[in-house]
Amino acid sequence: MNTRSKIVSAIASPPQPVLLTTGLFEILRIETVRELAEARRRTGAKTVIAVVLSSTEERIPLAARAEMAAALRVIDYVLIGEAGEWEGPAARLQPIEILHLEEADARRTRQLIEHVRRCQAR
Repeated sequence: MNTRSKIVSAIASPPQPVLLTTGLFEILRIETVRELAEARRRTGAKTVIAVVLSSTEERIPLAARAEMAAALRVIDYVLIGEAGEWEGPAARLQPIEILHLEEADARRTRQLIEHVRRCQAR
């Protein structure tokens, strides 16, 4: 499957229930995949939609981050959103839950950067 086909500008009527997740998706770590899989299991979601948000401190282009999110098997569709502009369209999807990963994504990115710096200092 071409994962880029999972990146869409709108979704008409996805299979319900829908789990919506928002995040930066700058790096992908197993914790992110586990968190998404657990949320899907816990909610019984038939569709997982990720909204990849823009960031003022982005290190990786938005389109590339959307492609990384789309590559995850647990995610069915990917939308690209500006902070504060995704809520209206997302509400029309009637998600059973919205899982916000922005803080976890930022923390995991900081942890990776700190780890690399420590390794380089040795």
